[in-house]
Amino acid sequence: MILRRLVPVVALVLLASAGSTGAQPLDPRSQDALGQTLQIMLDPNARAAELAKNNPQGATVDQQVRALTGSDALTQEFYAVAGQVLTELTQNSGGDAQKMLQAVERAKADPAGFAAMLSPATQQRLRELAVKLSDQKR
Repeated sequence: MILRRLVPVVALVLLASAGSTGAQPLDPRSQDALGQTLQIMLDPNARAAELAKNNPQGATVDQQVRALTGSDALTQEFYAVAGQVLTELTQNSGGDAQKMLQAVERAKADPAGFAAMLSPATQQRLRELAVKLSDQKR
């Protein structure tokens, strides 16, 4: 199923983007880092500029995302959903990078379990994106 492929790619995006379960308040530094990361993820120009800074890991992930999505519109939607997942992951971990990495590692082994930790709205966006990606591949 495409959702099983989608969650690990989202996890890769989160790992590449993260410079730094029940929502926890973020300290100002974590909030700022999240905001900066989301800016790069959600703004195609900012993302291109960041990738141009000799960021091979990020460029590889971006190429994987583009290969999966097949269009600029779906690429942008993918990054928007990844941003929503990153926001929840950051809030759920209280900005603790180690907890975030552990959650991403668990997601690789159990994508459905990882998805179940997300809010219903985010789960719905993941399902909708998975359907669009599946339809696009036909």
